[in-house]
Order: sequence, then C-alpha cells, then structure tokens
Amino acid sequence: MTRIGEAGFSRPVLGKRGAAIAVLAAASVLVSQTALADEGGVSLWLPGFFGSLAASPLQPGWSLTSIYYHTSVSAGADVARAREITIGRIPATLNVNLSASLDARADLALAMPLYTFATPVLGGQATVGVLGLYGRTSTSLAATLSGTLSTPLGTLPFARSDTISDAVTGFGDVLPLATLRWNNGVHNVMTYMMGDVAVGAYDSTRLSNIGIGHGAIDAGAGYTYLNPQTGHEFSGVLGFTYNFTNQSTQYQNGVDMHFDWGASQFLTKQFQAGLVGYVYQEIGCDSGSGDRVGCFQSRVVGVGPQLGFIIPLTTTAQGYLNIKGYKEFAAQNRPDGWNTWVTFVISPAEQTPSAPPKRMFMK
Repeated sequence: MTRIGEAGFSRPVLGKRGAAIAVLAAASVLVSQTALADEGGVSLWLPGFFGSLAASPLQPGWSLTSIYYHTSVSAGADVARAREITIGRIPATLNVNLSASLDARADLALAMPLYTFATPVLGGQATVGVLGLYGRTSTSLAATLSGTLSTPLGTLPFARSDTISDAVTGFGDVLPLATLRWNNGVHNVMTYMMGDVAVGAYDSTRLSNIGIGHGAIDAGAGYTYLNPQTGHEFSGVLGFTYNFTNQSTQYQNGVDMHFDWGASQFLTKQFQAGLVGYVYQEIGCDSGSGDRVGCFQSRVVGVGPQLGFIIPLTTTAQGYLNIKGYKEFAAQNRPDGWNTWVTFVISPAEQTPSAPPKRMFMK
C-alpha cells in the first residue's frame, strides 16, 4: 500500500499504495454465476475487477489479498427465460409468452497471493498470482408462461407457472493471472492476462453456481495517472474475454469487452476517497449447438464510491483497507443490482535505505 497525497511524499511510497489497490483490483474477479452475463446472463469477467491505481508499480515480494464480496441482483424475462431453457424447464422450440423475474445474491470470501519480481522483465515489473474463492450463492425464479402447443389433434392452448429456487455453497474456479507494468514519472502503463480453470462448483441444471462451467482467457491494458504532489489519480483498464465452449451445454459465450475506471484524491497520508465505475458490453454473439436463445449480447454499467485506509503493521509489512460499492444500470440480457467489496491487503512496506556508517579519522 502506498502513501500519497501531500507534497514531499516519495515515489516508492506511491508504489506501495498502488500495490495495495492493484492487488485489491486483481482479486475481484469471478464471483457467482448467478450474479453475473452471456450464457443465462453469466460471464467470467466481473465488472469492477480493476479500479484506482490499477497500473501503478507494486512493491517486490509476496502480498496477500482477502476480500468479502456481497452482491444482490435481479433480472426480467429475458434472463429468466434463458436460465429456464438452460436448465431444461422450457423447450427452446416452444412459442410462449413469458412473464418472469429472477433474483440472486452471493456472499463470497476471496484470497489471492501474488509475487512481484524485483528483476525487470522487458524493462517492466512482472507479477504473477492465483485467485481462489469460497462462498454461497442463492437464486430464485418466478415465471408464468402461456402459449399454444401443436399436436396431431390440433393446436392446444396452455399456461404454466414456475417457482424455482436453489443455493450452493462451495469453491469457485481457479484463476491464474500475470501483469507487467512500466512507470515514467506520473504515467504508468500495464498489460495483464488471466485465465479461468473451470474446477468450481457447477451444475448446468442448477440455477445457482459458483463456477462458470467453461474455460476462458482475458487480456488487456491499462493506464494510471498518479501525481504525488497533488494526490490526484485516475486509472482506466480496457480488456477482452474469449470464452471456450461449455462442454455441459455446448454453449459458447461471445467475446466480452469491459472498461473499468477509478478516480481518487489522497486527502492525507493514510486516507483516500473517490469514485469507481465500469462499462461492460458483449461484442460477440453467443453460439454453439446448445445456444437456443440467439445472439443474447449483454451489457451493464456501474458507478459508486470508494474509501481507502493505510494501516501500518510492522517495519516490513503494512495493510490497506478498501471499501467500495457499485450501483448498476443500463442492463441488457443480464442481471443488475448493487455490489459491495471489503478488501484487506497485506504487502511489503517501503524500506528506508539505511544511512552509511560514518568514517572515523585519526590524527
């Protein structure tokens, strides 16, 4: 975690806070399937993954991020219909009028160890790590559908009401990631790549899942402006997700595009306040033999506040506590609602160079 905000703060101190927030950002990916888009309104990428100081330098060595994440979302007939088709409650070939709603919530604990190398790689700073998570998600769906059914005896009208709910507690997918960062004064640039190893709790016939049921690769680049004299900061990260086919459903999500941003002001040496936001848009169409809902491109926008606190721990380590929240809107083919994050990061403290010993002269 780095300190920043008043004149006279050193650049390495800024790097430490950058480490804290960047680690926090990197730990925010992949919550519950019920909370997220694409197949049934679900994606690998969790908007808000990156935030303030996303591209800032980190302190070399090990760091550990712990996160409590809560989300509560809802969706209308578009997502509810897609989920009912996925779990086999509605034949895709059936012509129906559907009035439905879907509600979901998730409470998750995430942990991510990272290691930042002191030796430069391609002139930049390399970091590798892995994210794991454990938690509970629950989903409920209420629907009323009506239509006509063609039979050898003629066309018959029908109506049906569904109330479905379930929950799951368990581990999520494993997410390895790597970043490479470069710094030039107040300008910072980053590239990143992460993947999804689909080993989390998943069942294609269940509404609630913690894993997403398929592999994926996400990559992108970001920029951070960070002025240690004024404490002004702004960050933006643009990325794209390629999804592999879900072998359980033979469904492949389209390519996702996402832009996460954060703006903050360091008001004191240990206190930061600002805003965070994201724009998520699926730019490719869903496909595969299991795709029964068509292109089903999804979108959502979110914005909210953030607060950050630096907490000295020992002479060699320090903590960073961050609290942020998002309110979502402009959703299409995707649940939307609100989500909150409470994150605590432990990372190496900036080491003050020891003064050289004084030389003694004998007359």
